[in-house]
Amino acid sequence: MPFQFHITEYYIMPYFNSKSLNKYFKNCIFNRNKSGNMKRNKLLILFLISLLGFSCNQNTITLESLLNDMLNPDNISYFNNSFNVKQFSSFDRKSVGPDKENWWANADYTQFLREEKNKGRREFVMFDHEGPGAIVRFWMTFAGNGATESILRFYIDGDDEPVIEGNAPEVLSGGILAPEPLSISVSPETEYERRGHNLYLPIPFSESCKVTIECDSVHFQDGYWRPSLYYNINYREYAEGTKVESFSKEILERANPLISKTTEELINPAKISEIDFVKKSGELAGSDELSIKLMQKNTAINGLKVSLDAKNINQALRSTVLAISFDGKQTVWVPAGDFFGTGYQVFLSKTRFTEVDSDGTLSSNWIMPFKDSVKVSLINYGDQNVKVGLEVTPVKYKWKKSSMYFGSAWHEYYQKSTAKDEHLENHQWHYDVNYVELKGKGIYVGDALTVFNTVDAWWGEGDEKIYVDGEYFPSSIGTGTEDYYGYAWCRPEKFSTPFIAQPTGAGNFHPGMSVNMRYRILDAIPFSTEIKSDIEMWHWVKTKVNYAMTSYWYVFPDFESNIEPDVEAVKNPVAMVRSDIYKPIVENGFVEGEHLEVFTVSGGEVSTQSLSDIGWSGDSQLWWRFGKLNDELIAKFILPEDGKYVISARLTKAIDYGIIKIELNGEPVLNSFNGFYNDGVIAVNANLGTHFLSKGENILKIIILGKDNKAKDGNMVGIDLLEFEKL
Repeated sequence: MPFQFHITEYYIMPYFNSKSLNKYFKNCIFNRNKSGNMKRNKLLILFLISLLGFSCNQNTITLESLLNDMLNPDNISYFNNSFNVKQFSSFDRKSVGPDKENWWANADYTQFLREEKNKGRREFVMFDHEGPGAIVRFWMTFAGNGATESILRFYIDGDDEPVIEGNAPEVLSGGILAPEPLSISVSPETEYERRGHNLYLPIPFSESCKVTIECDSVHFQDGYWRPSLYYNINYREYAEGTKVESFSKEILERANPLISKTTEELINPAKISEIDFVKKSGELAGSDELSIKLMQKNTAINGLKVSLDAKNINQALRSTVLAISFDGKQTVWVPAGDFFGTGYQVFLSKTRFTEVDSDGTLSSNWIMPFKDSVKVSLINYGDQNVKVGLEVTPVKYKWKKSSMYFGSAWHEYYQKSTAKDEHLENHQWHYDVNYVELKGKGIYVGDALTVFNTVDAWWGEGDEKIYVDGEYFPSSIGTGTEDYYGYAWCRPEKFSTPFIAQPTGAGNFHPGMSVNMRYRILDAIPFSTEIKSDIEMWHWVKTKVNYAMTSYWYVFPDFESNIEPDVEAVKNPVAMVRSDIYKPIVENGFVEGEHLEVFTVSGGEVSTQSLSDIGWSGDSQLWWRFGKLNDELIAKFILPEDGKYVISARLTKAIDYGIIKIELNGEPVLNSFNGFYNDGVIAVNANLGTHFLSKGENILKIIILGKDNKAKDGNMVGIDLLEFEKL
């Protein structure tokens, strides 16, 4: 950071951590009434300024320099190998290697480096690093009695007294150190106890840093530590000899004006003066392309705007691809909706790098430099016409030897089984999936997920695992997908901040779509030879999902990526309802109840319930709750051929299940079935008779007749499966 100082009427106060020099400056008073020798004082001041200038030219890392990096994210396009980015977290310590047992162990809470006694206190060490560095992102969440009554302490450079001390949620997200969005809890729509707490104010240190947490409630119970304290701490590890000015309360006070400027700029980025403005629009048929080409030096794209209009806008957001080539090398190929963080439905969001407006305009202000030329294209790979608009805003940029190209890759695990092996039990069926693997030199700056979930269960238990430059064990390993993306406890509520966003969480607990984004500036990860970014496919249920992954990075042109453009993938029909993935087709003589396509229900709630140890096929059932007398549920299934069939249903019984009637294609097939059972939950077979059924769609109707006198309220109905034996 260049040497900065304020000249006041009385003294010069540098942005430099030197108590003796600051004291001297305060004594060098520019007061003509008291000074007897102005010339001598001026010479002394000029001499000291030169000394300070020499010292500050040694690239000292300060709180202000880190904030300025946050204010000027175009700095990220220049390669900097003076630091590594790593992570401490509460990941389950049974995870010791990708080729070892328990690699998907899930007790990712209340796991620490060690326990220490300090002045009679029991402190658990969360973070401990020797050498120059800076904490650049700190996330936590809490659960259980006494969990939030935790005290965080930051010990810097071996000092016995903490430079920061206070209640953990308040320190991280309560605005004690910095205002929003540098200190923030999400989602604001979520009850406070279920939020993720995020601190993005950098905490630099010159020699060492140790972070501890004191929680009197922590105890060992039934093989686990309780209550639940989850944490992820990202930090920069600077090269030995790097000069870093350590964080202090005085420095925090000194930096307050810049902190205020940073928070304002993150929320409302300043508009950059434009060299030129280029805009095109048109209507694209299948395989048509609309492009903007620029041929100019010392330039970067700093603004992109895309608009789409089509009869099926959801499919258009996926099948219309943004492709960008810099100096003849394509580094961006991503469906438009995924690139701008809205998936394939339009959801409002505003981050530091992307925005989706209420009119559906998609915007980005990633800095995208090029040496001589750039080509930005929208390509329609769908089978419908799409009206498109494309705007490109170039800005001045100094191309250097350290300049890198912006890149972004996308791929989707389409209708992917969440279990690597259906026969594995005890949650051993999980596996890692990959955002991207890059060979070369660059920096990883973020990623996004667009997930379509198919059951009433959480899909994102998986931890991120990021390997840098050939690591065996990832230098970033976390505690859950929602933790990685800054929120907590699978919560579906929306939020949008400069670095993290969830424009929709509709699919977090139910069939539907969820979109998660994380963008990085100070916690961006440099790599010198390669990077591999993975996350666990850790769903609580064996089912199928659509799992689309987008990554963002900067890289030198001689790179290789394992993710290539996949035209067929963007043509795949997007899933809007569960039956888009699970077609209600009778196969091998049966159809799962949860696969039936429900298109009418006159009352109550319909969902998929997933439980093991009940005896349900696939551990799931179609679950209808809280219907009233004479309420009806109508669903359909598809038969592959005409025929006469012996039909049976596997139905659930429990204490709060009702009495039902079943009709098939308008004809009664079960006049009365009493679902009451007083001793747990069981599944039983019910004979629906022999009937002639036609090929194609057939209609199943369930009518609630009431409940048993001994049954609890609920009038629940459960269909595990329907079986068909052709005669």
